[in-house]
Amino acid sequence: MNDIKTITEFHRLLSLPEPKHPLISVINLKDSVFLDEEIWKGFVNRFYCVALKRDVIGKIKYGQQYYDYDKGVLSFTGPNQFQYLDLNTIECGKGYLLICHPDFLIGHSLKSKINQYTFFSYAINEALHLSADEEDNLITILKKIDQECIYIDKHSQEIITSQIELLLNYANRFYERQFITRKNHNDQLLVKFESILNTYFESLDADKELLTVQAVADQMHLSPNYLSDLLRMHTGQNTQQHIQEKLIEKAKEKLATTNLSISEIAYEFGFLYPQSFSTLFKKKTNLSPLEYRQTFN
Repeated sequence: MNDIKTITEFHRLLSLPEPKHPLISVINLKDSVFLDEEIWKGFVNRFYCVALKRDVIGKIKYGQQYYDYDKGVLSFTGPNQFQYLDLNTIECGKGYLLICHPDFLIGHSLKSKINQYTFFSYAINEALHLSADEEDNLITILKKIDQECIYIDKHSQEIITSQIELLLNYANRFYERQFITRKNHNDQLLVKFESILNTYFESLDADKELLTVQAVADQMHLSPNYLSDLLRMHTGQNTQQHIQEKLIEKAKEKLATTNLSISEIAYEFGFLYPQSFSTLFKKKTNLSPLEYRQTFN
């Protein structure tokens, strides 16, 4: 696996001149030519990347999944993610790639805030689909960042980071719009999500593991953050909250209608330690499992 640590090295691997700024760059995709085919077969870069693309074709492996890179227009990747490009299928098309080293954000509030933009952990196929006006708006921001990169002074970081933050805030708005406008598709996902929860909780046994957000997301072929953001947008609750709500609902049924001990119920839900189950139950209901059961006596 190849480690691309610097913006300068990334430029070189795309046959581009040295970047205007050592820690941030806006790359015009039509100027890029991939060098050193072996590197792209497995690499990690150390940057935040925002890709706004048109007519980009090819296969990319991001994390453990392969995706068609032509799906969507705006996509985000975080630092330190394993990637693979199939250069036999890649056509750069046109568009822009913003790459920003985390060190550029040191000393700025965006450094601590950037991980709140959960779409950096979305999968490639969960990209944004933009209208022409939305795309033009973001291109204007990218060009402003590119113009500002030539100024390495006490003002440049603040000006550039404010533009990055503006772009990310627009992305938040556009993702929320996309969650709403893709209603039919999202309705199908919500039905599938509910089905996964029901199947899990209707087939409990002592050997079952505790249901996790990752496990549900894997069954739905979505990234955990995308699934949680989708659910939060449509229901007001994230994936973990839904899982816990369903768990408490089923636990109440067992406490009210069976003679199973608290420990036996906890093990059926996948808890390694009954105390963990009791703690969660009391947090959600203000009663311990035993106190809840006693209300039926």
